[in-house]
Amino acid sequence: MTFPATVTQWLVNVPSRWDVLKARRIFSQERRRAFISDEQLTASQHLGVVPQSTYMEQAEQKVVLALSGTDNFQHVEPGDFVISLRSFEGGVELSECRGCVSPAYTVLRAKQSIDSRYYKFLLKSSGFVSELQASSTGIRDGKTIRYSEFGDLLLPLPPAVEQHAIATFLDRRTARIDTLIAKYERLLELLEEKRQAVITRAVTKGLDPNVPMKDSGVEWLGEVPAQWEVGKLKHWMESLDHKRIPLNSEERADLEHFYPYYGASGIIDYVDSFIFDEALLLVGEDGANLVARGSRLSFVAEGRYWVNNHAHVLRPKGNLHFWCERLEALDFAPFVTGSAQPKLTIEALLNMVVSLPVHAGEQNAIGEYVRTFDQEYQLVISKVQHQIALLKEYRSTLITAAVTGKIDVREEVPADAGQDA
Repeated sequence: MTFPATVTQWLVNVPSRWDVLKARRIFSQERRRAFISDEQLTASQHLGVVPQSTYMEQAEQKVVLALSGTDNFQHVEPGDFVISLRSFEGGVELSECRGCVSPAYTVLRAKQSIDSRYYKFLLKSSGFVSELQASSTGIRDGKTIRYSEFGDLLLPLPPAVEQHAIATFLDRRTARIDTLIAKYERLLELLEEKRQAVITRAVTKGLDPNVPMKDSGVEWLGEVPAQWEVGKLKHWMESLDHKRIPLNSEERADLEHFYPYYGASGIIDYVDSFIFDEALLLVGEDGANLVARGSRLSFVAEGRYWVNNHAHVLRPKGNLHFWCERLEALDFAPFVTGSAQPKLTIEALLNMVVSLPVHAGEQNAIGEYVRTFDQEYQLVISKVQHQIALLKEYRSTLITAAVTGKIDVREEVPADAGQDA
């Protein structure tokens, strides 16, 4: 069997019956021009190589079609692999359909008989991705890994029957793991929905389910507790936006290198150089999160910190935790301007109408309830997230072990299993 003099770490101790070859001996670069009938394809780390229409539907993202034609595009056959612009992050993608891809991509075709399913797992395994990253130092967005770089990497070449056995084994085992991960992820969604429903109920209707209600006079607010007030946020909020640091892109990049900050995504860290030294409320000012479903926009900032110009800084009258969740329960979308770069101005924010308790005691009680409830729920959520992380780690470890021969699956998969896979 063939073993290069220097075998990379992730391929040490592969079975002696396997070959280890440079990738160019297994794959060639395919340069065939697109056919007129070819459908445009997109290479995605999560979906593989799929039609652009499928990608836009499942990823809920738009891509730019080649309106001027695909004359310079590259033809792709089922079983080909595609090195995309972000392959250094997630590996090389297998295409299971016929079509064409951008000339910025590299199309790979097997030079010898292989089981493409085996190499689908191999070329996205953690060991291979690490080697790919090490070989493509300096690669950034907008550039792709060249065939010459890929071709120098070492790849295992098991006997054909063993490639088939490994692929069939991994198809079955990863399908089970993926099903379990999906169930946990659905549980996370349900927990978050329940959490948000309970908190929204508390900050918009109070803690007493039997309290008398009244018409708020605002259609989208509906009925509110009889003892609550209804009015614009500016009656209870003071804007401290004038104290923020407005930075241009170069200044922001330089400052963020040294000083963590509060922004629309919440706290990053605490800093010695600071502007604010009190607990305040932050609300996202711009970006897609303003109109994205499920995105959090309100945060409590505590300690010493500075704030960039992407978050409004508010000093509310009353319980900070109540106000944080009260604002989170609002629908900001009708007050956001701009589509390419959504923006919520301080004027629009402070003119939003809300309902809230008149008495400080009730507001404090709601704020404390929300804080305690959220802490308890976050513990449950973190446990589910931990289980998902463990399953994903196990999945990755299992794939790497199987594709490098660390586990022998030949006896687990009958020789004729999955012939129609």
